[in-house]
Amino acid sequence: MVIITAGMIGVGKTTLTGKIATHLGTKAFFEPVGDNPVLPLYYSNPKQYGFLLQIYFLNKRFSMIKQALSDDNNVLDRSIYEDALFTKENNADGNITDRELSVYLKLLDNMMNELNQLPKKSPDLLVYADSDFDTIKFRIKKRGRDYEQFENNPDLENYYYKMWQAYRQWYADYDVSPKIKIDLQKYDLSDPHNIDLVLGMIDDELAKIRKPQQKAM
Repeated sequence: MVIITAGMIGVGKTTLTGKIATHLGTKAFFEPVGDNPVLPLYYSNPKQYGFLLQIYFLNKRFSMIKQALSDDNNVLDRSIYEDALFTKENNADGNITDRELSVYLKLLDNMMNELNQLPKKSPDLLVYADSDFDTIKFRIKKRGRDYEQFENNPDLENYYYKMWQAYRQWYADYDVSPKIKIDLQKYDLSDPHNIDLVLGMIDDELAKIRKPQQKAM
């Protein structure tokens, strides 16, 4: 089984990914943030580094999804399937030109065509982490990465809000695999009881997916 997690920055997606991987006794592929040399540059000057950041992420996510789809069981913290969401939003904000967007989309299309040649062509389940926007802002402040902080930076706060809205539409449109939405405002993972509840929901969804596969065998 290959599971991908998705969700807005600060929602708790990385924590959720780790909990799922530990629960299932499998490997977690985490989004390259801490060792990403482009990300701080992007936050300091989005218009100069927007395209470079998206190409950096696209390359990393392509490698991750190829490896995950080739292995037996994995959980991915964010994936190539949501990568275009960020690029299109950066284009709408003027951080990426129309020509750069065109280059990016052609490259993404080539990568997706390559994935379609693999024996396993798509994930088994998307776990989407959701929350209201105030909770997102609180958690971004709490984790304290300097370049993510939006106080006295209304443009960055506005960008976060637009991404939060865009993510909700992205989830509604997603049709690559079965999907489940987890409300990480209601089920705050700092409470061990909530962890058990969330993992139980995911187990139930996986059981539904496995039944048709077992019958086919």
